[in-house]
Amino acid sequence: MRHTEFWARLDHALGRDYSRSWAQQFVITDLGRTAQEALDAGVPPKEVWAAVWRALELPANQR
Repeated sequence: MRHTEFWARLDHALGRDYSRSWAQQFVITDLGRTAQEALDAGVPPKEVWAAVWRALELPANQR
C-alpha cells in the first residue's frame, strides 16, 4: 500500500476534512502514537492502515 492509498482510504472512512485532523491527533493504541506520527517514523502505510481499521472498527470490506 502506498501513502496515497492510505490517505484515500482514510478520507473515505472519515471524510477529507476530518481525516487529516484525526490522523494528527488520535493516538492509536496498537501503534502507541498517531497515524501521522507512525507514517512519519517510517511505519509502512499498510501496517498503519491495519491499526486504523481496528481502532475505527471499520467493516471488513474496508480492510
